[in-house]
Amino acid sequence: MFTGIVTDIGTIRQIEQRGDTRVVIATGYDVATIDLGASISCSGICLTVVDKAPGWFAVDVSNETRSRTAQGQWTEGRPLNLERAMKLGDELGGHIVTGHIDGVAEVTDVTADGDSRRIAFRITPELAPFLAPKGSVTIDGVSLTVNAVEDAANDTLFTVNLIPHTQAVTTLGALKAGHAVNVEIDVLARYLQRMEHYRGR
Repeated sequence: MFTGIVTDIGTIRQIEQRGDTRVVIATGYDVATIDLGASISCSGICLTVVDKAPGWFAVDVSNETRSRTAQGQWTEGRPLNLERAMKLGDELGGHIVTGHIDGVAEVTDVTADGDSRRIAFRITPELAPFLAPKGSVTIDGVSLTVNAVEDAANDTLFTVNLIPHTQAVTTLGALKAGHAVNVEIDVLARYLQRMEHYRGR
């Protein structure tokens, strides 16, 4: 379980093709405090630490995970938003994040808004019901508030604002139109939709 508050930006330094994909990630974390088997959110994806040494840790990425995450996610040199699993008693600064990617969105526009940036994303109709103005969404592992939602015939656009701090401490400050990002919808919205489905039966 995570909160969507990024605490390090790691970099993929090695990719090794096995049955699954072994990914070695450079990090500023003190890896002596990370147990083998621990969960770390890597740009929103909950992955298990399978090896480590000072300055890096390794994870195995399944074909299923690769198929559900943003194109180009698993390439050497790619920066990743990192968050260690929440401990009982930690401050919940963002919202409840599971690390399970629901889909991929595409950046359609980036606009300056004072010192902030307003970013628009296109998302598939399947995920559109789970987005609401002032609701929560996780983009590449970052907890954000949805500003607005606009439904169209074949897709939905939604916007978020990035304050300067978020631009500086996450990878989202480098987003441009055409970039693909990992999306996790709010887990509460998921359960509410399921309850509504059964209520209508």
